[in-house]
Amino acid sequence: MTGGPVAPPVTLADIEAAAARIAGRVRRTPLIAAAPLTAPLAPAPGDFDLSLKLENLQITGSFKPRGATNCLLQLDPDLVARGVITASGGNHGLGVAYAARQAGAPAVIYLPEGTPQSKADGLAALGAEVVIAGGVWSESNEAALARAEAEGLAYLHAFADPRVIAGQGTVGLEILDDAPDLDHVIVAIGGGGLISGIATALKARKPEIRVSGVEPVGAPTLTRSLDAGQVVTLPEITTAAGTLAPPHSAQINLDIVADKVDEIVLVDDEEMREAARWLWFELGIAAELSGAAAMAALLQGRLDVAPGARVCALVCGAGRDGID
Repeated sequence: MTGGPVAPPVTLADIEAAAARIAGRVRRTPLIAAAPLTAPLAPAPGDFDLSLKLENLQITGSFKPRGATNCLLQLDPDLVARGVITASGGNHGLGVAYAARQAGAPAVIYLPEGTPQSKADGLAALGAEVVIAGGVWSESNEAALARAEAEGLAYLHAFADPRVIAGQGTVGLEILDDAPDLDHVIVAIGGGGLISGIATALKARKPEIRVSGVEPVGAPTLTRSLDAGQVVTLPEITTAAGTLAPPHSAQINLDIVADKVDEIVLVDDEEMREAARWLWFELGIAAELSGAAAMAALLQGRLDVAPGARVCALVCGAGRDGID
């Protein structure tokens, strides 16, 4: 006896419901044309139409409040009132702290050592308790899970929760609402929650659209997992882009990426810095390393962009670490 079709973990209906749920609680960010530019996009071909989705202008400086808010709004209010907890490279923590403050709930955010002080300061400004634990995200996450169990706190995963993925997928809905004729969308990858949600939304509404992911050379989490056909834990992390640096993803993200993402390419830290400088000097956009990853893939010619293609690169996080 064989079972029927397996239901996808996140559907277009889930993402559309998330968009309605979080409306007014997060910003609808702009999608802008990059042209005119002072110089060609060398070595990328210069005859494609580039637009940028500016999630660096989202509340807290990244896309993360979308997923955190969508998740928190579906939890038992009594559980939320006791407090919410997560582990983060910084941006997810800010999203959770923001969502918790909106709900009038306390938030505890575990960060790995080496997280930029600006992230910790931002969390404190939102009223969150900040705990530094572990050298990488997975170690911080283990500590956060232990405390969540011990104290009965609501735990919000950074990328492996369907409700978080659906919230992040609202970025994809906005992109196609503003530019329905797009051919190609480029998204940075950390744990895979953002690209899982965006790819699900894009492919459901426009199956022929191309979705490319970008990972750091120093944290090729999904690349290695796709190659192995299973979730792989990286033996070390060597990128400074901390928000793109969990040592492993999760099965839900791997399954969605394998099904819906057309390719993943790698960029190194200096290439992300160069892209961050390009965004600043060309367009006045302050992007952290992770926020410049999609643009780095274009500037370095890592993607085979079709002539005349209508391309969107996501600027997923704000900061000055790539500029200063």
